[in-house]
Amino acid sequence: MVDLPRHLRYFLVVAEELHFGRAAEAIGIAQPPLSQAMRRLERELGVTLFDRLPRGTELTAAGRALRDEAPQFLAAERRMRALMHSIRDGDLGPLRAGVPPETPAAALGELLRRLGEQAPGLDVDLQELTTAEQLDLLAAARLDVGLVHHPVDTTDLHHGPVTRVRLGVVLPRVSPLARRPELTVDQLAGQGLVVFPRATAPAWYDALLDACRNLGLAPARVRHARNPEFLCGLVLAGLGVGLEREDAVRREPRVAWRPLAGDPLWQETSAVWPRRAPHPAAARFAALAGAVLRTPAGAPARILGAPGPWSVVFDRARS
Repeated sequence: MVDLPRHLRYFLVVAEELHFGRAAEAIGIAQPPLSQAMRRLERELGVTLFDRLPRGTELTAAGRALRDEAPQFLAAERRMRALMHSIRDGDLGPLRAGVPPETPAAALGELLRRLGEQAPGLDVDLQELTTAEQLDLLAAARLDVGLVHHPVDTTDLHHGPVTRVRLGVVLPRVSPLARRPELTVDQLAGQGLVVFPRATAPAWYDALLDACRNLGLAPARVRHARNPEFLCGLVLAGLGVGLEREDAVRREPRVAWRPLAGDPLWQETSAVWPRRAPHPAAARFAALAGAVLRTPAGAPARILGAPGPWSVVFDRARS
């Protein structure tokens, strides 16, 4: 019987090197046993994975498909083994949870308090990670659950309750626009825009800028800030207005936060965790996170972008 995880790990090295000799050296075994292992894997799967050429090796269509699928299988296998070991040892094991860097401290404290009440003794390894970092670690089985900004691909993930927080405009408190209780898109014409970097949450970044364009907000230039403090600094330097949630900039007295008329832009967040071999406490973390982060529903809105409840939301009729 083929040891499938071990053979898949060997396969991935060969697929990377495309040379059996170099792959064998990287693994630390002789070339003949590696070649035999790959032939056993091909027999087990009933396909040819490699075109063995005089001057090297190429992947077949089946080999390319397996190269894409094998890492997910191996990640799930690691999660399953860790789960079985924790059950055998009489505990759930640490819950490795990711949260966005801008998550309010009060919300984190309340989430951990409720987890302590409902799951006494649960060891929560809380990590400050961007959406993109969390998705990478979830795929690699190095994170059990994460709070991410939507839209994200949830094909291999469960997701918990989605919370919505409106975004508004951050501007210097001395700006004439700060005297208004709310702003319209027209009043921001010609301004630069400060938002989070695309690398932190690519799909959310693209959806947000698409929604801005659909509203008629065409910034003169887009600048990026990884954290609210830097965003406020760029705003105070006159390099643009920011788009951010109110609680993220509340501590900076020199800036003002003003809503956009009609509340057209919303940030949507939920917990996500693997469908395969999930940590037993992941769903509970997701439910509690949704309860802690939930805010009152905003005005009726229609959905843009990817299907599901996690897209950027705006209502042009009210703006």
